[in-house]
Order: sequence, then C-alpha cells, then structure tokens
Amino acid sequence: MNYQAPWWLPGGHAQTIWSALCARHRSGNPLPWRRERWTAPDGDFVDVDFLRSTDSVKAAPNAPLLVLFHGLEGSSASHYAQAFADVASQRGWQLAVPHFRGCSGEINLAPRAYHSGDFEEVDWLLRRFAHMQSGPSGARAPLFAAGVSMGGNALARWAGEMGDSACAHVDGVATICSPLDVTAGGNAIDSGINRHLYARLFLRTMIPKALAKLAQHPGLFDANRLRSVRDLHGFDDVFTAPVHGFRDADDYWRRASAKPLLAQVRVPMLLLNARNDPFVPAHSLPTPDDVSAQVQLWQPEQGGHVGFASGAWPGHVLYMPAQVCAWFAGAQCADG
Repeated sequence: MNYQAPWWLPGGHAQTIWSALCARHRSGNPLPWRRERWTAPDGDFVDVDFLRSTDSVKAAPNAPLLVLFHGLEGSSASHYAQAFADVASQRGWQLAVPHFRGCSGEINLAPRAYHSGDFEEVDWLLRRFAHMQSGPSGARAPLFAAGVSMGGNALARWAGEMGDSACAHVDGVATICSPLDVTAGGNAIDSGINRHLYARLFLRTMIPKALAKLAQHPGLFDANRLRSVRDLHGFDDVFTAPVHGFRDADDYWRRASAKPLLAQVRVPMLLLNARNDPFVPAHSLPTPDDVSAQVQLWQPEQGGHVGFASGAWPGHVLYMPAQVCAWFAGAQCADG
C-alpha cells in the first residue's frame, strides 16, 4: 500500500481528525443497514448491522462476507464502517458490523462490557458468521474479518490464540491502525496533547456508559473513583480491568496485547499501521521478526489513525478500504 496523504493534509493529527469528521466516506447515497439481535453465550445480546440489499446494492449468491469489528466507542455509523460498506457494495460483497457490548445505542444486560483483548467474543461471533456462510454440503462461502483499532487487536488476539484452526472459520483477517501493544498505545493516548484531543473524547461517552452499568449492577466498582478519572489508564484501572477479570490496568494492557501472539498466526493476515498514527507509536509496531510467515505488514509513513484520506478537497476515505478489500480478494488459507 503506497499511500501518500494529500498535500493539504499534513501530519498524523490532521489526517486522523479530518478523515473522521470532514472527509467523504461514500461515493454515492447513504447505504441502508439491517439490524439483527443475537443472544450471546452468557444470555446477553449483541446487535449486528448488515448492509441491506436494495435494487442497486445486491450481493451475489455465495458472495464473500466481510465482518468488520469496530474500534473503541465505534459503531456501524463510524466513518470507516461507512466507507467499508461503500467498497463492499461496489464489489457485490456482504458486510456485517457486530457491535461490541454497549456500542449499538442500547445498554447491555450483563455486568461485562468489552475490552481490547476480547477474543472470546470475537470467537463466538466468527463461528456464527462462518455457519451463516456454510451451505447444505458443508462448503463455506468466503468469510473475511477486519478489525479497526481496538477491534483489530481483539481480532489479532483471536487469530494468534486459534493458530492452525483459524482457517476453519475465516479465509483472511486484517487489522487497521490497531495498538497491538496495548500498553504502548494506551500510554500514547494518555500523554501530552493526545490526552486532551483524544482521551477526553473517549471518556465523554465511556464514563456515562460505565455509570449506567453500575446502576444496573450496584457495587460493580467505585463510582467516586470513576468520576475522578482523567485518562484511559484510570478508566481501565477502575472499570475495565476489574469487571473483566484483570488485576489492574497494567495487567489488562499487558495480557490483552496481541503482539506477543503474532508468531502463532496461521491464517493469512494483513497488519496495516501508519507510522505517524498518534495512537500507536511507530516503535511499538511489529517487525518481520515478530510475526509468522502468514502475516503481511503494511506500514506507510502517513495516514494517521484510521485516516488515509485521499483525493482533492475535501478528500475521501475510500482508498484504504479499497486496498484492504483487494488484499482480501487474494487471500487464501494454505489448506484452501
């Protein structure tokens, strides 16, 4: 991927913020979604949005299904999800966006929420999607999985944990701007200007959601401590870590990281990270020595965090999804 940012969009911060707020993510009219509510193994629910077929958007029989795992506080409304929907529709592919718990617009039932290492949730979702793609003979239509930012780390954790068996469920996986070293990514967001630009933005929705979860399940954590939180480390220390079985934020960030498992990956995998991503320090990115032979590294110098705007003013964000989907089209498991 030989990405070059437009001349009028210099630097990682500008490429991140402009792409999310201002760049076009559609080549035409908005595409419709169809929502399904799935019951999770613990009895809670997960909402899955599917790109809905219309007269102008129809997937062919046995068309590939692309499953997109969103990032922290993301959803099917995120700019990158809308852009992937546009590219998928042009290819005649199906697209599904499963929402991590609490991100679909409705509070979930169980005490748990979601976290960067949530590969168990990814596993049952991908197994269900694989079943949907399987025909009466047992043959499976192509299934690809992409994860953005936090969702990509969880997906990469799944691929590493699954090892040789991943290819039984998917034909290829891709991560986009994912902090595969969660500690490095968390420290980057909590430091300097990032703390003011990004950490506060995330906390603006994360803290109210956590307090709503506390109202559902009294005693789950200390509300006063949470209200005093000013960065992601503090939030994860009070809420994410204890609620999901980690000792503290440091333990969570270390154990959630996918980077130590990348050498165990046996499914075709693409890891895309811009080297000027404000959330993911370049020094923390995996090198060829960190990954298996099935892993391809794309590390352009520019792009920001899930940015990759292209074209004339005001730019669009279709270039990156088009490149990732083109890579998927050529992906095939070794035993396939």
